[in-house]
Amino acid sequence: MAFEFFAAIVAAVALGGMAHLLRRLSGYRLPKWAVTVAAAAGLIGTTIWLEYDWFNRVSAELPEGVQVVWLSEEVMTLRPWTLIAPITTRFVAMDTRAIVQHPNNADLRMAKLFNFGRWRPVTDALMVFDCAQRQQVLVTEGVQISEDGTLQGADWVTAPEGDGFQAAACTAA
Repeated sequence: MAFEFFAAIVAAVALGGMAHLLRRLSGYRLPKWAVTVAAAAGLIGTTIWLEYDWFNRVSAELPEGVQVVWLSEEVMTLRPWTLIAPITTRFVAMDTRAIVQHPNNADLRMAKLFNFGRWRPVTDALMVFDCAQRQQVLVTEGVQISEDGTLQGADWVTAPEGDGFQAAACTAA
């Protein structure tokens, strides 16, 4: 956050400074407000660029084996530029290096998920997948899996077609 604030201030000062220099070089034919408009454009432009680049920066820092399985692209009326190109504000990544198979049922797998959100701390969760039945369940308090692979304390949710969670968990072994 400090990096983004600093980058926006530097861009505002740089563009405002260039406009001021152009104003002086033109013999003050450029109006005074051009300096303010240039500084504002630098501030707003940098902020918009940083918002759009957030997903690319964060996902590029993920270690090898941690795969993005879902992302949320949003359109917000208070950010009118998102009407043209939606912005990614949240995503979920799965640690495919640490997927665990059930010892008595090879179709059951458990994976660790990481939830990323813009301006939010990263949280993690566990999810169990039944690869044969294309089902999944988020592991919460009270959820247990017996030795034969029977789920207790929760209901399976059928994975939709093309589900990134199911694909990542069931192809990694």
